[in-house]
Amino acid sequence: MLIRRRSDIAPSEITPVAVWRERRSVVQAALAAGLLGATGVAAAQKQPAARLAGRPSALSTMERPAAYEVVTNYCNFYEFGTEKEDPAQHAPKLLRPRPWQVAVDGEVRRPRNFDIDELLKLAPMEERIYRLRCVEAWSVVVPWVGYPLAELIRRVEPTGNAKYVEFTTLADPKQMPGLQSRVIDWPYVEGLRLDEAMHPLTLLTFGLYGEVLPNQNGAPLRIVVPWKYGFKSAKSLVRIRFVERQPVNSWQKSAPSEYGFYSNVNPSVDHPRWSQASERRLGEGGLFSRRRPTLMFNGYGEQVAALYAGMDLKRLF
Repeated sequence: MLIRRRSDIAPSEITPVAVWRERRSVVQAALAAGLLGATGVAAAQKQPAARLAGRPSALSTMERPAAYEVVTNYCNFYEFGTEKEDPAQHAPKLLRPRPWQVAVDGEVRRPRNFDIDELLKLAPMEERIYRLRCVEAWSVVVPWVGYPLAELIRRVEPTGNAKYVEFTTLADPKQMPGLQSRVIDWPYVEGLRLDEAMHPLTLLTFGLYGEVLPNQNGAPLRIVVPWKYGFKSAKSLVRIRFVERQPVNSWQKSAPSEYGFYSNVNPSVDHPRWSQASERRLGEGGLFSRRRPTLMFNGYGEQVAALYAGMDLKRLF
């Protein structure tokens, strides 16, 4: 269950900034746990830190966020490589988050192209501490900065035909060496039902830890859908399209027996190659940390279970 807190408690009072930034001890611990590669650590430390403030949100969990270095060095971003250290090694020096435009079109009355700086000013920023659960059976707690995706959706006015929202990420071989791999049919595409996209928990995200998103974490904008597996939270978005029919997301297209459209965190539906009943939390001892039981909807069931009333979530995984 999502634990609510008073909106006037600053995230820094829960996890001090000094803890987030205590690079030497955190990095040494992560290296000892085998989580970070030396090249990835160096890349993340060299990135400039542009501030991006957000007001504390009552939708945050009370759980302690992982260290900044863990979140920015242990990443899934296949456009930069399939190893967890690849994004931190390649993205900081290759991805150019400015200039950047996002096309918002399809079944909307007001389609348009948004400049990233327009989107940054579209609605008040919030800092939300969310759990994110990866399909590979690990989880992490991150203080994200953004605002509800619904703020953007309302402004483009979806038509009555809009039933789903399709997200497309950047696919530029000059910036993204991972595109040489055929593990996915590029560009990376994800999708949500319109009511999922409009849910208050679905965050259009521009930063983390009070800073703009590092390149390896999806700069300059991504979505975060905390009750679904992490691959649903598409990074480096260039298009948001409203459609009538359910889109086929990239992992569903690549391996339909392993990845479905909904991808809700469900401990009773195992991945064909491993159990989803338990998970390891990044930042808690690495590969030797204790496993914890996986929570239905990643612990956000109180907020989102009604979206799936009457659905067979083992068949519609």
